[in-house]
Amino acid sequence: MQIFLPIAEVSVNAFTLLGIGGIVGVLSGMFGVGGGFLITPLLFFVGIPPAVAVATSANQIVASSVSGVLAHFKRKTVDLKMGLVLLGGGLVGSAIGIQIFNMLKAMGQVDLLVTLCYVVFLGIIGFLMLIESIRAIKRAKGRPGGRPERKKHLWVHNLPLKMKFRASGLYISAIPPIAVGMMVGMLGAVMGVGGGFIMVPAMIYLLGMPTKVVIGTSLFQIIFTAGFTTLLHAYTNHTVDVLLAFLLLVGGVIGAQIGTQIGLKMKAEQLRIWLALLVLAVCLKLGFDLLLPPKELYSLGA
Repeated sequence: MQIFLPIAEVSVNAFTLLGIGGIVGVLSGMFGVGGGFLITPLLFFVGIPPAVAVATSANQIVASSVSGVLAHFKRKTVDLKMGLVLLGGGLVGSAIGIQIFNMLKAMGQVDLLVTLCYVVFLGIIGFLMLIESIRAIKRAKGRPGGRPERKKHLWVHNLPLKMKFRASGLYISAIPPIAVGMMVGMLGAVMGVGGGFIMVPAMIYLLGMPTKVVIGTSLFQIIFTAGFTTLLHAYTNHTVDVLLAFLLLVGGVIGAQIGTQIGLKMKAEQLRIWLALLVLAVCLKLGFDLLLPPKELYSLGA
């Protein structure tokens, strides 16, 4: 069933958009990511202009994240205090990212640069996550009963402005969470992502948070950061397509509930390695598309 999207100015199959939203919702529930790193490239693939895809995908990220975080609240696997600290940095980063996005749009380079950002960031993060996940699986197999090894004393524990995060069992500086939140907020505004594909590894490997509370906490922060980003895009760029957002939202809410149930049945190491492989697959697809010649070549004649 073909429908016309007024802001994107293209016709797309409605069931394709529902399917994209559903797939990303499943990933959101499983991995604690907003899914923007996947939904925005998928919208590119079906013909949605990058500027509209970036701005509109944040709506679906909010919906799937709300659906997923409610399930985690029931299981008490959300660190609200950590989430609020991350959110503080995320809102500041989003405001900065919107200004960067507007500058790129004014230069006429937003489409290319957004795609390049995806290739670079997804490639780096996916590779690092894959290596660490393989090491974690080997360590788990090498210990009796597969018991997880105790957290080491990280450099972040030596920074000032320390706070207690009881749900995570941490006593660390507030500076690293704020910095992580700012970086994720900037990426969310420029690339149309919730930032979970960066936030989740950062929370595990940089902040030293236990995996069981990482997913729910990540989703909690993503809700408000992505919502704020959407409002800024709608106000400054007018690139939010409501009809597109609605279809993605419906699929995302349903998918997130399914993904949460799947995630509970998988081991933490398995979740990490599957997320790493998914990130790398999207990176390779985008990189390959950049190397292909365009379907239509335009020339200016006298």
